[in-house]
Amino acid sequence: MALSISAVVLLAIIVILLVKKSGLKAGHAVVCMLLGFYLASSSIAPTISEVTSNVAGMISDIKL
Repeated sequence: MALSISAVVLLAIIVILLVKKSGLKAGHAVVCMLLGFYLASSSIAPTISEVTSNVAGMISDIKL
C-alpha cells in the first residue's frame, strides 16, 4: 500500500513538472491518466504490478 501511494505521488509530481517545464499539454496528461486507468483494469495489470514490485525490491536491495 505504501509503495503504491509513493509511486502515485512521484508520478503526479513528474507529470506536474512536465506540464510546467517541458511543454506537456494538460490534455496529453489527461490522456496518459486515462491510459493508466484502462491499463489498471486490463488483464495485464497484475504483470505491471509484479514488475513494479520487483523493480522496487531491486532498488531497495542496492547498498550504497
